[in-house]
Amino acid sequence: MRLLFFFLFISSLSFGQKPTDSIVSCQAKNQLLLKRSIIPVIFIGAGVAFNESQFEQDLKVSIRNQVGNDFEFRIDDFIQYAPIAEMYIADAFGVPAKNHWFDQTKYLLFSNLLSGGVTVAFKNILNKTRPSGGDYSMPSGHTSLAFTNATVLYNEFNQTAPILAYSGYLFSSATGVFRMINNKHWLSDVLVGAGIGMLATEIIYRIEPLKNWNPFQKTDGVTLVPRFNDGVVGFYFGMKF
Repeated sequence: MRLLFFFLFISSLSFGQKPTDSIVSCQAKNQLLLKRSIIPVIFIGAGVAFNESQFEQDLKVSIRNQVGNDFEFRIDDFIQYAPIAEMYIADAFGVPAKNHWFDQTKYLLFSNLLSGGVTVAFKNILNKTRPSGGDYSMPSGHTSLAFTNATVLYNEFNQTAPILAYSGYLFSSATGVFRMINNKHWLSDVLVGAGIGMLATEIIYRIEPLKNWNPFQKTDGVTLVPRFNDGVVGFYFGMKF
């Protein structure tokens, strides 16, 4: 319940709105946020319901029996960033998006700050034991980040490239699955992490922080391409003069 109240408080903020925004426009945005909050709230609720249940205990045992106690394939460390790569590659190829690449980056950063902050806070509050015996299991940070990135991708391309928009959820879902296969998280951790990532991003796209700040809005010939090397995530930035 504390998690839901926190998100309700954040979603009630209205910074980033122009004074001239119409009441009708605000109502439409609120209705869209409410609609898109249904699935993440279901995920969070399901995670709470499955938390420390016999079902998730049995699922953990079943997974270990299938793959072996020593199995570990850390692809989840990388595919959580796949939706980010998809977004910037699509930008580089000129796929129409909802926002300019700088605004995409801005909302990506704010979304990850919000979802990451909530995730870390609840990890410390709950301090749930991982299936492997470690600490801070709930929520899953990898899953939260992956679904945050996937929801940014969805918001940017759902009107212009639906297949691309939804593809990010394949990578985020795979991230959550491999967190369980690698014995790092329980089912409930993954469900709550997914819900946090999605809901945090939808809130950011509703309030649009620093909406009018874009120093590159009228700049042509700017390229931003993601770079992955030895587990380090970065960007190549190029500008034609």
